[in-house]
Amino acid sequence: MKGADVSNLAMHSNVAYVSPDRKVTGSLDHVVTAVNADLARASGWDGTGIGIAIIDSGIHNSPDFQDLSGKNKLVYNFDFAGGGGAAADDLYGHGTHVAGIASSSGKASTCANCTRLLRGIAPNVKLINLRVLNQNGAGTDSMVIAAIQKAISLKSTYNIRVINLSLGRGVYESYTLDPLCQAVEAAWNAGIVVVASAGNMGEYGWPVIDGYATIGAPGNDPYVITVGATNTHGTGSQTSQTLTSYSSKGPTAIDHIVKPDLVAPGNRVVSDNKMDATLPKGYPANIMPLAYYQNTTKPDLSNQYFMLSGTSMATPVVSGVAALLLQKDPTLTPDQVKARLMKTAWKGFPSYVSATDLHTGVTYSIEEDIFAVGAGAVDASAALANTDLAPATSGSAKSPAASYDASTNTVNIVNDPATIWGNSVVWGNSVCWGNSVVWGNSVVWGNSVVWGNSVVWGNSVVWGNGLVWGNEVPFGDQQ
Repeated sequence: MKGADVSNLAMHSNVAYVSPDRKVTGSLDHVVTAVNADLARASGWDGTGIGIAIIDSGIHNSPDFQDLSGKNKLVYNFDFAGGGGAAADDLYGHGTHVAGIASSSGKASTCANCTRLLRGIAPNVKLINLRVLNQNGAGTDSMVIAAIQKAISLKSTYNIRVINLSLGRGVYESYTLDPLCQAVEAAWNAGIVVVASAGNMGEYGWPVIDGYATIGAPGNDPYVITVGATNTHGTGSQTSQTLTSYSSKGPTAIDHIVKPDLVAPGNRVVSDNKMDATLPKGYPANIMPLAYYQNTTKPDLSNQYFMLSGTSMATPVVSGVAALLLQKDPTLTPDQVKARLMKTAWKGFPSYVSATDLHTGVTYSIEEDIFAVGAGAVDASAALANTDLAPATSGSAKSPAASYDASTNTVNIVNDPATIWGNSVVWGNSVCWGNSVVWGNSVVWGNSVVWGNSVVWGNSVVWGNGLVWGNEVPFGDQQ
């Protein structure tokens, strides 16, 4: 049908509503298969007994936040931001989406006429809802730090083994001085795996800086697992993944830590939400039609499912996989979880890829190097099958630093002597980072990257005075 015919049709007395044939790609079920979490589920791993603390904009209770037996998974709620009520409800529409990716049981997409099951990575975990972002997606260091401390204090009560931080702000000082980084290290040292988003500044300074050195805090901390975002291009295939144009890259500002550690699907992800929250109200085109997951001809929109993109969406994928590992082996320390996830990550990324931002129409050429994809894309099945153990001591899997040699225009990886990365054949760099690290510790790059740029290797920062908290990209980068 031509465009002119649509308006004529809409004016017909017998036509109540005309809905466009929207092209939708990417969904929660695609995310699950792309990281092989469906294989993990088939083997019985669903996160049972593990608590994940979601430090975000709150979680709106819905059928998807009942576990597989029908019990409410929201076992604790606390509002640090104010205005969310006793249940720490989600007024922004970010935390609910994040929680669904990690743990949706799929109840709302289980019906007689449902055509797809929108179930999360670890559908049987317990959720600890700690609200720190207000209705505009803004928060403060003190709120996030208080929430992290609350999670530590509740660790034994709810078996909190994972904290998800799909939020962040600029890096203005060394991680050794940053109070937000010190807070996540306290959780890590208490035995809680901390998973943080890399940020969505991968398009910053193009084509001079190419988005390098834009990892946010606390993702710049070498202890935590920092996650960038991939695009599955509308498939559930692991091998179809490429880096998104907006995913922030390392090395980190000031300390030059090698980040991100892992990447995971984060583009055009469909998950739970509260439709009268700020994000769904601001982006109504991202509310999914019922026909997306039901066999229906009704033009109605879902009151449950919404699409978002960003490293915020990739982060709970890794949090969910970490919960699966801890369900299988509760003795694993945070460093052992991190090392195993990095070693078993899928490393088949091509050297270069193009990505077009759907909102701006700009096409970016991306080098999928160690500062873009880290150790690779998380793989739940491979991680669960692996039995290698890094040392249990805290800090044994700290992300290494990078050092730039201006005389040779090369970058070298500098390992902390207490870490595992360069100390053995099993945990050597070539195993964890794949082909992006060759000839020992020297990182070899193409000619397009600007490693001599003072913004990347100096002490300057790229954020100015602005804060970035909820790291979502409503439009996504590409189909």
